Amino acid sequence: MTSRRVLCGWVNFDERVASHDALHAMLAAEGLSSADMQVQASDAGMLATSHPACSTATDLGAGCLAAVLGRPRWADASLAARARAEGVAAAALAAYRDGGEASLGRLQGNFAIVLIDMRQRRALLAIDRTGTERLCFAQVGATLVFSTSARAVAKHPLVSAPIDRQALFEYLYCHMVPSPDTAFTGITKLLPAQCASFDGRNAVRNFHWQLAYDASAAGDEAALRKRFLDLTEQAVARQADDGRPTGAFLSGGTDSSTVSGMLGKVSGKPAETFSIGFDAQGFDELEFARITSRHFGTNAHEYYVTADDVVEAMPLIAAAYDEPFGNASAAPTYFCARMAREHGIEVVLAGDGGDEFFGGNERYAKQGVFEHYHRVPPVLRNLLEPVVMHFPLGASIMPVRKARSYIEQARVPLPDRMETYNFLHRSPLQDIFEPEFLSAIDTNRPLELAREAYFRCASPEPIERMMHLDHKITLADNDLRKVTRMCEAAGVEVRFPFLDDDLVAFSGQLKPEQKVRKGRLRVLFKDALRGFLPDETISKSKHGFGLPFGLWLNAHAPLKALAEDALASLGQRGIVKPAYLAYLRREHASGHASYYGVMIWVLVELELWLQANA
Repeated sequence: MTSRRVLCGWVNFDERVASHDALHAMLAAEGLSSADMQVQASDAGMLATSHPACSTATDLGAGCLAAVLGRPRWADASLAARARAEGVAAAALAAYRDGGEASLGRLQGNFAIVLIDMRQRRALLAIDRTGTERLCFAQVGATLVFSTSARAVAKHPLVSAPIDRQALFEYLYCHMVPSPDTAFTGITKLLPAQCASFDGRNAVRNFHWQLAYDASAAGDEAALRKRFLDLTEQAVARQADDGRPTGAFLSGGTDSSTVSGMLGKVSGKPAETFSIGFDAQGFDELEFARITSRHFGTNAHEYYVTADDVVEAMPLIAAAYDEPFGNASAAPTYFCARMAREHGIEVVLAGDGGDEFFGGNERYAKQGVFEHYHRVPPVLRNLLEPVVMHFPLGASIMPVRKARSYIEQARVPLPDRMETYNFLHRSPLQDIFEPEFLSAIDTNRPLELAREAYFRCASPEPIERMMHLDHKITLADNDLRKVTRMCEAAGVEVRFPFLDDDLVAFSGQLKPEQKVRKGRLRVLFKDALRGFLPDETISKSKHGFGLPFGLWLNAHAPLKALAEDALASLGQRGIVKPAYLAYLRREHASGHASYYGVMIWVLVELELWLQANA
């Protein structure tokens, strides 16, 4: 039995293309063999699934087979009963026979699903509403190759995809490769709540769900606060309901503290909680975790991450991900998950999702300030702007200088304005990248992807559109990938109560001002938790899982050597100019260690990933 959660295979309705050699190549890319998997072969193709993470089913009479990864559930009682009796894949097949692609709307929870209908010559791929799971695919003629890993798809002999230079630029811009793109040419991945239907000629994408926004019948504030608490308790109970040893990540913020407290409440015993600290000023937040632990009486477990741990983690991260991944908090996440596994925990609950659905990111308030400018009548703006922007000696007068900066930023429309502080905007791109590399890429692609997600939102409100964008970019493309893959590498399963479908749907029933109001974040969320969480937790400013990599890089010789070797190697690849890498090292050493350490981490991880996936 493997702890990996992998689904892969291919389909061709015109000719049998099932090949064990091709399957071995895909699995080998993920460090697996067919002995680790359940394999189903048919005239239309082949499916391989890891056990017990996946459920499979075959209906010979209907000519259908299915594979489902994850923990889906049905509100429909008959389908729920069938899932309990025969497995979730059998229930998915039954739903598909009744409703076709529309059956996906009845499926909740986290899932990646592949349905192959040989009689109707149709294959259906889909992932869950929040993007907790993933599926990647490539079409080669009449064959569709798919997997939860882009790297596995790339290794199929029919695909043999090279690393995509466009994706490398997107990685350096976003610190991960944003969907639908992948690190490999010709391979794409599904967005949250997206499906792809393949008929042997074309793979057509659709969304099987979209968050509805309607606060018209939400009720009064007291009723909403109670509803939120009830749904949160229900969500935690759903994720801790199978009897396996379960714990919770505890950073000391509102999300992880809420999950930890609710876990103790629904289990009827002190929760096992796991927290990470850093012996570096301004980075260690263990005291906040201890406040929550004392408040709820959890069995607290702590681990201090060291620079030596980071030296161990950096190549591990590069090898673990199927695409380059530059979020440095993957390292503490791995050691926290490993600590949980060492204490006998099989399932860990995480607090991700609260920010993106209830208004918790600081940029929502900041960008709201700039949006006020667009409420000023255009006639008045046209009179005001020339006065401010051309005021004599305005650059030396503080109020005028601030007004200029405000206007300059407010002029940039959302969502582009959210990227004005992006690291790649600090220097001209021609100073960062080699000319040949730069000439072959579309530098606007990251912003185009952001605009698509921003304007696809069903709400016209900027706050909710920003949250919708963050659902896709920050949550699905980044944070969920970080936590799920690092937990998997440590040998535990992670679940996300705040991504419960009922809780997410509830967030759409809140007014924008119940999420962000006058600079205050997560208004109803925090009001509902007063009396449940410690007051210090409610009032705590947002920090995150920051890693003092930049500080340690100056002081720890093995870490510095690892980084220097990686940057020197990267400088020979024709991507980033060696002069720019030297500039980053100089700036990092000159007193801006934490700031420039972020980009150095991203570049080092890129080189380590390229070495692991050459």
